[in-house]
Amino acid sequence: MSARQLRQVLSVLPFALSASGTALYSTYSFNPLEHLGGVAPYFEPQDPPTDPAPPQGCTPSRVAYLNRHAAIYANDYDYDEYIGPFVEKLENNTAIDWSKIPSLNFLADWTAPFSEAEAELLTQVGKLEATQLGVSLNLRYPQLRLPSKVWTSSAERTYKSAQSFVRGLETDNNQINVVSIYESKEAGADSLTPYKSCPAYSSSAGSDQSSVYKEKFTKPIMARLNALAPEFNFTSDDIYGMMELCGYETVVRGKSPFCDLDLFSPDDWLAWEYSEDIRYHYNVGYGNQVSRPVGLPWFNATANILMAHTAAEDMYVSFTHRELPPMVLVAMGLFNNSAFGGSEATINDTMPLDRINYRRAWKSSHVLPFMSNIAIERLNCTGSYGYDDGDYYRVLVNSASQELPGCGDGPGNSCSRAGFEKYVQDRVAMFAGFSEKCGVDYKNTTDVMTIYSDPSVGNGTVVGK
Repeated sequence: MSARQLRQVLSVLPFALSASGTALYSTYSFNPLEHLGGVAPYFEPQDPPTDPAPPQGCTPSRVAYLNRHAAIYANDYDYDEYIGPFVEKLENNTAIDWSKIPSLNFLADWTAPFSEAEAELLTQVGKLEATQLGVSLNLRYPQLRLPSKVWTSSAERTYKSAQSFVRGLETDNNQINVVSIYESKEAGADSLTPYKSCPAYSSSAGSDQSSVYKEKFTKPIMARLNALAPEFNFTSDDIYGMMELCGYETVVRGKSPFCDLDLFSPDDWLAWEYSEDIRYHYNVGYGNQVSRPVGLPWFNATANILMAHTAAEDMYVSFTHRELPPMVLVAMGLFNNSAFGGSEATINDTMPLDRINYRRAWKSSHVLPFMSNIAIERLNCTGSYGYDDGDYYRVLVNSASQELPGCGDGPGNSCSRAGFEKYVQDRVAMFAGFSEKCGVDYKNTTDVMTIYSDPSVGNGTVVGK
């Protein structure tokens, strides 16, 4: 073959390979830890891959953060329903020689990474996640005063997350207090766990819908694993618990054999993720009518603080559980599958129970991994090309800026003051009425959040080192 002929072959080779379905330079990779919904260790999905830095000419002058607690050993429900029964079943099947079974041979000497007593407790990785967030905010907002206090719901895992965050944020000992807000069932909207005060909210919402798809996607996995180890009789719940262990074991031991792609393929993980997306859609998302009135009070209170002429703090930071952040996002109108077509009345049609909607905006792995956070920034912009000088408001979710629907008239997905004020007013007009819409049946309820300005909540306690 002549040199000229060789050049001709090489010039058409990429096209031939592409046409045959084989990429010359394959870049496909898959990380299960980024598809684990509420069990995912903290990561920043870069969805969309926008620049988290302030837009050109803009400087943050006030910010508010709402954070989910950091990584725990296991959620009580997950342990009781899936992980605990699987571990017990494994311990009772001592006659199986796992060492000779492909993909499952690690079970020969595998032990559970935690006990039932440790469920709900913050892990060392979780403490590190929270501390890292504190450090990152210190670096992100060097021009802002450190807060005098950080608010948290009263559970141990949220409180300790707040403490670890403060240790990363403060530059000297005892600069910042942690204020605990009791997780009352009769606080109305005035808490960091308002869903607990909403009788219309059920923590089991979405389980039935999720189970429909869970049964579908686990069926072939069960058949495959039962062909390898028929004596164990793998069930749908076993499969689900094993896949949960990928995330939970990783935040305890740093890695997990349950994450191995030879055990569960990328398609298996995408199916598991979708079953969780269905659950959260109906539990705390657009499929639950109380999501908006429960999520609105934090958004409204925070927006008012950010728009106020003066405020006690430059930074308002709060910690809660996995339920509230997605409800706030729904109240704000973000990650809505119907945003670019369809109607709210057909939102459930965007989350079918018999197949995956790969194009959905609602992905729990992006919305509520451990340590997930929602930020609203007040930006002072001067000399931003194409924009008037003044105040603008920008939303970040896990460091990715998100444009509020119809409110993107500022630089870098931000919203002008007038636009933001109207946007908040419109959301309040549509979704206000926490007590009525939650069917509150107790006395002294309230539809607004006041914890950030109410002196009766106290000044909290110092963290120390």
